[in-house]
Amino acid sequence: MKSNNETQVNDNWAAIGIGAMIVFISLILVAAVASAVIVQTAEKLQQNAQRTGDDTSDELSGKITIQAGYVQNTGEYVLYVRLGAGSDAINTIDVSYQLFCNTGAGYETNQLTANDVQLQSVAGFAGGVGQMTVQNAYKIMINPGVCTAAGVNGQSPPQATLFIHVENGGTTYETLTINNAQDGSPII
Repeated sequence: MKSNNETQVNDNWAAIGIGAMIVFISLILVAAVASAVIVQTAEKLQQNAQRTGDDTSDELSGKITIQAGYVQNTGEYVLYVRLGAGSDAINTIDVSYQLFCNTGAGYETNQLTANDVQLQSVAGFAGGVGQMTVQNAYKIMINPGVCTAAGVNGQSPPQATLFIHVENGGTTYETLTINNAQDGSPII
């Protein structure tokens, strides 16, 4: 009988294969965690972009553009306005204004009513308009208590700052320059 005198040689090929498999599985786990973080970040960025887009759309779709303004009755202001392009219909009661006179002279705020808004083509303000739409031009009556045209005209410089706010919409800013407090004098 023949005897086998071969010595056992360490077989480490299997150990290397198991180690490589452990490293491979670890890489897959790390990649899965990294991809989950990337997907979560991309989703959050998409939500922020959507919210920003909605806010911007709301602000632009509810904006009033002032085209001209005049003194009326030596104290009131009549503004000729339109809604911004792409605006939704705006209820008159959703519009308010802030009027700032020069240093120390005063500040006032008020909400518009249907009697303060009229179609530009209609004489006077009788009846008024309850809702403004983008296809029509309007005139807005601002009847100030403190910042009257005569009062602002006596200041140096003869200016008042006007903000028109639309609830859940945009804000319009305009500087009113009253060089003459007589009826029909332009202020913009």
